[in-house]
Amino acid sequence: MPNRWDLFCRVIDNYGDIGVSWRLARQLAAEHGLDVRLWLDDVVAFCRIYPAADPNLRVQHHCGVAIHWWSEDCSGVEAADVVIEAFGCELPTHYIAAMTARERPPLWLNLEYLSAEEWVEGCHGLPSLQANTLAKYFFFPGFTSKTGGLLRESSLIQRRKDFQSCEVHKASFLQDLGVQWSAASQLISLFSYENTGLSTWLASLANAERSSHILVPEGRILGDLANYLGVARIHLGRLYRRGALSIQVLPFLSQDDYDRLLWACDFNIVRGEDSFVRAQWAGRPFIWHIYPQEEGAHLIKLDAFLQRYCEGLSPDLRLAMKACWLAWNQSQNCPASCFSLIGASPVLTGHADRWCGRQMALENLADSLVQFQQNWL
Repeated sequence: MPNRWDLFCRVIDNYGDIGVSWRLARQLAAEHGLDVRLWLDDVVAFCRIYPAADPNLRVQHHCGVAIHWWSEDCSGVEAADVVIEAFGCELPTHYIAAMTARERPPLWLNLEYLSAEEWVEGCHGLPSLQANTLAKYFFFPGFTSKTGGLLRESSLIQRRKDFQSCEVHKASFLQDLGVQWSAASQLISLFSYENTGLSTWLASLANAERSSHILVPEGRILGDLANYLGVARIHLGRLYRRGALSIQVLPFLSQDDYDRLLWACDFNIVRGEDSFVRAQWAGRPFIWHIYPQEEGAHLIKLDAFLQRYCEGLSPDLRLAMKACWLAWNQSQNCPASCFSLIGASPVLTGHADRWCGRQMALENLADSLVQFQQNWL
């Protein structure tokens, strides 16, 4: 009998939610041979990260995954063997009824947001009995063996290493993007939420001794970038120069091209969850702009990750990294120590690569989910 999995996703935070869900659906189909349906409430957003998709189709198939437009009721749909509710998106009432109508109830999983907080280990895999007698299990991605791990395709790290070891691959990729770049400049990617402190940070790079080239994928930071440049509108692809600083804004990239951008750069600034995880697999130093939450709750999550990530760094580098990340996440002028981090020193690059190696030793998220189902059965 086919092992059918349904994955539901509401697009809330631009492309982070769909980014994680699409990567997971592809991996479950490709590496585990599962019959996967991905239910989306915003197919247009999906087409931005996967341009081969058609925004006008209610059902389409890509990479072994059936993509369904998620109507409000989902009436008449037969429930799958495993149902994943991505990030607490709340399943349609009719679909839950279909779950209860099955002779054997499905495995219902709430895929939670990624967190490095210690309490996650104690909650991972716990069931919650629902009013309809179904049990919903909480599944937490994470950074330890007591969590579900991180999303990582089986070939990812080898593909990244092959790319980074060949300058021709890097040069060809950048050329295809229209990047006019000098190898003497440090290459930085900037994919961030709004940051009113951006101008002072860029001005410091413009006055630095070493030249920098910043590549900015189209996104929410463009307003702050336009303020710094003193222009009313940013033109995609145009090269803006300010002193030692060159800036280019790139069109919105597919997931695969965004991965390669992270691999190509010396330093990456990322946001949310999907690009945050991919930056770690890139093996390069980075800054994480975590999704802002009310009353500064996100800063607790930020600190929890830094406590883990900074292990093994010297006290000076640890303090510099924490000060830089905190300043960025609070839209403050970055302290002077930030610019030593941006230099992508061999120490930080080596640290990033070792962190990547430690996370590789853990089971990846897709494998953890499949193993969880097998244990549940």
